[in-house]
Amino acid sequence: MNSLLADRRLELLTRLVVGTIFVSASIEKAAEPAAFAAMIDNYKVLSPALSMFVASTLPWVELICGVAVILGVGVRGGALVIGLLTIGFTFAVISGIMRGLDISCGCYTLDPEVGKIGWRKVVENSGIVVLSVFLVYSTAARVTLDRLVAGRREQEASSN
Repeated sequence: MNSLLADRRLELLTRLVVGTIFVSASIEKAAEPAAFAAMIDNYKVLSPALSMFVASTLPWVELICGVAVILGVGVRGGALVIGLLTIGFTFAVISGIMRGLDISCGCYTLDPEVGKIGWRKVVENSGIVVLSVFLVYSTAARVTLDRLVAGRREQEASSN
């Protein structure tokens, strides 16, 4: 297990996959918060006002965390937020399934005919959670923007 956690290529690939999922999921929702709020309302767990607040803020959190994970800036924090969000999304999907709702999850597109909630979505989300946990605990020497900036600071400090 330690060799997997220390594998730089696996860590980079995982960052690209998880980050890309969240960046791509955020774009349409950020552009159309009212439509996203309607999708959130379909779950029947939040008030309309709270749904609008979530629809106005959540896509930006997804975008920031996704970009951070891709670039390697605060990977552990971004992956932790992504993992916690995905757990929350999964509970919402399970709640909808248990209540017999026939709705779109609102995950990647606002098209109501695409991405219906179901156990497949729970499995997909579980995979994202596993990947996020991997990123939180990875010990790989990351190929990151953080490391690049730190290296430049070290060079500047040693040349002064």
